Amino acid sequence: MKSIAIIPARYASTRFPGKPLAQLGGKPVVQRVYEKVAPLVDMAVVATDDERIYDVVEQFKGKVVMTSPDHKSGTDRVQEAYTKVSQALGVTYDVVINVQGDEPFIAAQQIQAVKDCFMDARTDIATLVKPFHPEDGLEALLNPNSPKVVLGANSQAMYFSRSVIPYLRGVEQSEWLQKHTFYKHIGLYAYRPEALAKITAMEQTSLEKAESLEQLRWLENGMHITVRVVDIETVGIDTPQDLERAEQFLMNLKKEKGSL
Repeated sequence: MKSIAIIPARYASTRFPGKPLAQLGGKPVVQRVYEKVAPLVDMAVVATDDERIYDVVEQFKGKVVMTSPDHKSGTDRVQEAYTKVSQALGVTYDVVINVQGDEPFIAAQQIQAVKDCFMDARTDIATLVKPFHPEDGLEALLNPNSPKVVLGANSQAMYFSRSVIPYLRGVEQSEWLQKHTFYKHIGLYAYRPEALAKITAMEQTSLEKAESLEQLRWLENGMHITVRVVDIETVGIDTPQDLERAEQFLMNLKKEKGSL
């Protein structure tokens, strides 16, 4: 099963402009992501709309493709990048993995988990979830910026929501984490190429607009999203404060495993 990882990397960011080029342990964040992912797939490519990012990726000998600045989502950028790479090389891949450009600590187990989902022929799209644990606290569960997922039979996603789902009737909210296993969505996606082309051609749906979650558009259109449960959560970087936490996380890893 041939896999390609596309790493969308935009310079413009409301909360952290220039984030892909921010230094983390002496390397740009986008380089950290690329070097983590490249050994785990058959091909890794950074997809950007900014020449500064393009030039930096070339400098560290990574593969990079320039994409349109007009994309509404990272998924659209991944589709354009995949099409360009596939046509340029004359190669098709079985699985396209969308790796966020601000996830320098993504784990090999996570990449393998989404790839394994495609052993099931029904899988159009794959993603990951992590159980909420009681020690995470109710505040983490209630956080609308942390989407929750309900799973059905055969580990298929039934629904994604910024609200807590399911609602536990007759149970005090303070006891929810003790009484039920809730799942937090981890934003790593993989697609069959034909599914990726299909979802990027779809119009926005009412549920997607309501929750601001594009995966609801895919579910509304009958796509099968297979989910794997992992207990690994990496350190994403959305703000300069997150970068400071990532620096500390990296320092701790160096102490545990030696120089990175």
